[in-house]
Amino acid sequence: MLAGRIIPVGHYKNKMPTYTLKDTRTLQEFDVTCSWEELQERIDHMPDLVQVMKAPKIIGGTGDMYSRIPSGFKDVLSRVKTGSAKNNTIK
Repeated sequence: MLAGRIIPVGHYKNKMPTYTLKDTRTLQEFDVTCSWEELQERIDHMPDLVQVMKAPKIIGGTGDMYSRIPSGFKDVLSRVKTGSAKNNTIK
């Protein structure tokens, strides 16, 4: 339980960060999903592993602004366009 809410086990695991590790013997890189403490334990127990610094994988908004507008507002825009001047720029 967290702050009075029950969080399913699988849901909480997806909130862990992903780290990239490299085996210095084989030069193989792989990703692990774990807490910072678990990462430190793994590195301490396996001296051939080093953490590889990479840019975070962050995804911003996808699509354009018009695709996220509710359909009701799109109707209002179309009525504004039909009532506006001949050379309007409303899409």
